[in-house]
Amino acid sequence: EDWYRARCARLHERAARSQEAVRASRREAGECRRQLQARLVEMESLRGAHQSLERQLQELEERHNAEAAGLQDTIGQLEDDLRNTKNEMARHLREYQDLLNVKMALDIEIAAYRKLLEGEENLFNMGSVGLPSLNSLPSPTYSFQPRSFSSST
Repeated sequence: EDWYRARCARLHERAARSQEAVRASRREAGECRRQLQARLVEMESLRGAHQSLERQLQELEERHNAEAAGLQDTIGQLEDDLRNTKNEMARHLREYQDLLNVKMALDIEIAAYRKLLEGEENLFNMGSVGLPSLNSLPSPTYSFQPRSFSSST
C-alpha cells in the first residue's frame, strides 16, 4: 500500500508536471498563433501597400509616357515649323535677290539714259550757239519705257 501510495504520489506529481507542461505548451501555441495572426495581418497590409505602390508607379509611367509623347509631338511640330520657316526665308531671299538684280539693271539703264540725255543736251546747247533758229523749236521730250526683266536664280 505504501508502495502504491508512493507510486500514486509520483504519478500525481508527474501528471501535475505534465499538466503544467501542457498548459505552458498551450500558452506558447496561443502566443505563436497570435504572432502568426499579427504577421498575417502585417503581410496583408504590406501586400496592399505594395499593390498601391505598383498602381502609382504604373500611373506615373503612363503619365510620363503620355507627356513624353506630347513633347515628341511638340518637337516634331517645331521641327516642321523651323523647316517651313527656312524654306520661306530662302524663298524671300531669292525674291530679294531677283528684285536687287532688277534694281541694278534699272540703275544701269537709268545711268545710260542720263548719259544720253546729257549728250543730247550738250549737242543741243552746242548747236544752239550756231543755230539761233533752233531755239524756237520746242524742247525734246523723252519717254521712258521700262523693259521687263526676267532673272533666274
